[in-house]
Amino acid sequence: MSTSSAVITLTRDIEAIQIPSGLTKKLERGTPVIITQALGGTYTVVVEHSAGLFRVLAQDADALGKYPAPTPASANGATPHDGSPLKEEKIWEQLKTCYDPEIPVNIVDLGLIYSMEIKPQDGGNLVEVKMTLTAPGCGMGPSIASDAQRKILSVPGVTDAQVDVVWDPPWSADRISPEGKSKLGMM
Repeated sequence: MSTSSAVITLTRDIEAIQIPSGLTKKLERGTPVIITQALGGTYTVVVEHSAGLFRVLAQDADALGKYPAPTPASANGATPHDGSPLKEEKIWEQLKTCYDPEIPVNIVDLGLIYSMEIKPQDGGNLVEVKMTLTAPGCGMGPSIASDAQRKILSVPGVTDAQVDVVWDPPWSADRISPEGKSKLGMM
């Protein structure tokens, strides 16, 4: 996990996602923030003097004085470069780059992914994912699901992706992988 305790002043206005409501709010140029988490190409920041947490997307990293890691170009409609069939592992790799903005463990190791299915279709593949959240009232669900969908769509050979948030069965900490438990100090 990458964190920083230095105060950073936003260099331009940005749209950020308020945690945990999931609502989008404008953070103005000159706003002092502290990065509390930088994982999966997004940043979680606390806005000084408001105790509010916000998720800043990679496209706005420059306003924090950061430069996002390069991501694979979107390959909608493309097939894998070597002509081989789409490999499930590539999708799992992308899902492991998605994080809950309050928890420094990816959504796969948190046990939030219940199922993933690849369905061949004309010219590519549809990937359907069923996922849950750690708490039913979390307003970040649509944001986390959207992040997962964007990252799945970046996999060559994927032409469509559907990520649905479900509540059955209810999530429990028993679903966290050994790697996730280790990161959270649960082992």
